[in-house]
Amino acid sequence: MIVVIDYGMGNLHSVRKALEVVGANARVSSRAKDILKADKIVFPGVGSFGEAMKELNKRKLVRPIKDAINEGKPFLGLCLGLQLLFERSEEAPGVKGLGILKGEVKKFKFAQYAIRNTQYALKVPHMGWNNIAYSGQRIACLPDRQAYREKILTGVPRGAYMYFVHSYYVKPKEKRVVLTTTSYGRDFVSGVCRDNVYAFQFHPEKSQELGLRILKNFVHL
Repeated sequence: MIVVIDYGMGNLHSVRKALEVVGANARVSSRAKDILKADKIVFPGVGSFGEAMKELNKRKLVRPIKDAINEGKPFLGLCLGLQLLFERSEEAPGVKGLGILKGEVKKFKFAQYAIRNTQYALKVPHMGWNNIAYSGQRIACLPDRQAYREKILTGVPRGAYMYFVHSYYVKPKEKRVVLTTTSYGRDFVSGVCRDNVYAFQFHPEKSQELGLRILKNFVHL
């Protein structure tokens, strides 16, 4: 059973339906006991960092999430579900994230630039299709987790396009957790991996065939 964590924020049912399309037995739940009993966990989210952490604390889900990760359950964070894994965010000063990964969440800030005397500025949020590049770093997976790292992107070619909607990006302290990067005015981290934890800034459930391939790979880890 794969549990999609419900903390009141996110496109939960579209994620569940996408998982079912690729063959998963999935359910949406906000109950701690379901999270702890799950075989695998998906942690989606849409909205603000501060409000999300408020809801996780209100529903007493922080400890079950951490316990499930520490037990080695395969864990997949999506969009805000990636950002919440880190220690803090510029979006909500003073609010502590889950702290599963070291680092912070930064806001896109772009100055105008000129091409042939015409002023341009990249829009925030970063919205739409963009490609992902595999990191050249050695990924932070234990030796017995190397198969996990290799399988999550099986069948997803370098330069594959995924669907993004976000104004903030993660900045890990440890480069070795970086799985994929994407360019939007600057290179930013669009995917991470550490042992049994994966997370992506893009929306696999909205990324057509290749996004569904990532979800299928996760289901079959």
